[in-house]
Amino acid sequence: MARAGWRPVLRAARIGRIGVMSLPSDCLFCQFVDGSLETEVVGQNQKAIAFRDINPQAPVHVLVIPREHYVDVAALAAADPETLADLVALAQEVALVEADGEYRLIFNSGPTAGQSVFHVHGHVIGGTKLGWTPA
Repeated sequence: MARAGWRPVLRAARIGRIGVMSLPSDCLFCQFVDGSLETEVVGQNQKAIAFRDINPQAPVHVLVIPREHYVDVAALAAADPETLADLVALAQEVALVEADGEYRLIFNSGPTAGQSVFHVHGHVIGGTKLGWTPA
């Protein structure tokens, strides 16, 4: 449970030894949400949107993000589990249409894990037989 006054929306992401704050004003994904940058939206609900990844790693590679800014999936889960549930539901809807309901949903948390945009996002991966190559 979150402490009173604590806002994971503004939680710093750790990059190396330096804490870097990713705020909505400079967040690429927040710009997709507010419409100041265009992207190919493939699905949405009240709390989340889904759009194609610009560097797909599989025939189906869609990102699902909450409309509100959270640094990573743990911050989102702690602050707003209902929105996380809506995000996962949207991932399922997209996968039903794009990948016959067979997919992998991946959240990277932190730069060492591969997170490069510090607005929580799940990768919906599918459309082919998937192996396991985390490295």
